[in-house]
Amino acid sequence: MACSRYEYVKTYEQDDTILPNVWIVIRIDGKKFHKFSKTHNFEKPNDENALNVMNAAATAVMQEFRDVVLAYGQSDEYSFVFRKETAAFKRRSAKLLTYVTSLFSTSYVMQWSKWMCLPLAYAPCFDGRVVLYPSDENLRDYLSWRQADVHVNNLYNTAFWKLVLDSGLSNQKAEERLRGTFSADKNELLFQEFGINYNNLPAMYRKGTILLRKRVISDGDNDQKGRQAIVPLHEDLISSHFWKVHTEILGKYVPGTYTAPEIMPRLVDLQLNTKQEKGDYEKKQPENLAGIS
Repeated sequence: MACSRYEYVKTYEQDDTILPNVWIVIRIDGKKFHKFSKTHNFEKPNDENALNVMNAAATAVMQEFRDVVLAYGQSDEYSFVFRKETAAFKRRSAKLLTYVTSLFSTSYVMQWSKWMCLPLAYAPCFDGRVVLYPSDENLRDYLSWRQADVHVNNLYNTAFWKLVLDSGLSNQKAEERLRGTFSADKNELLFQEFGINYNNLPAMYRKGTILLRKRVISDGDNDQKGRQAIVPLHEDLISSHFWKVHTEILGKYVPGTYTAPEIMPRLVDLQLNTKQEKGDYEKKQPENLAGIS
């Protein structure tokens, strides 16, 4: 940038460099998603495809930022955990926040047609915040808080929409029916009136989605090292068992292995096929063009 007499205005910029050696969490939230989900006719209480649009957008963020060791999503929010040592954007808070939020938003739009039948009526909007956690315990408690929030909200929403859609109650009457009830009461209502064992509902609805970078090993794969991909998990991250299994999160960051089930998650399959198609395309190009991106 050329120097000029106007350059003094740079001194008005605030230093927003993040403290060293802390976990950086960027959490994005959908703005007015109640209206957005109603306009786009999301299935109640959970729309699997809509959740997977969120998961696919978060995957795009992790593919761009390799310093994101874990992402956790539920409903219309996603949290991205950057490793303590990250030097991305020189640890400037505003740069990290705006890049992640804008990339997630544009990726959401790009991924929409791969999962949803209805066209987008209008562009979604997300806000974001940066929160710093000094210790591993603080980080685990943060993620536990978000997963506990999933359980509370989903149990209520499942009971609420069953009363509305199956029993024909108005929204107001359903709210009155559930007012003052505890988790045990809602579980009993679901089982007694609708024959639903809440614990048997899909784990993605009850636990949210954890995204981790793994080496995927599948049957018939000649490369035992596997192919790297962002893998969606729906596990209990509040328990100590989760952290013992996925030691790469808090320890030395080396992606663990993921043994693919018989039916590969579509989110993983799309990544691996895209990589394969890109590799096949580059092999067909003249040598002097293969490295051009």
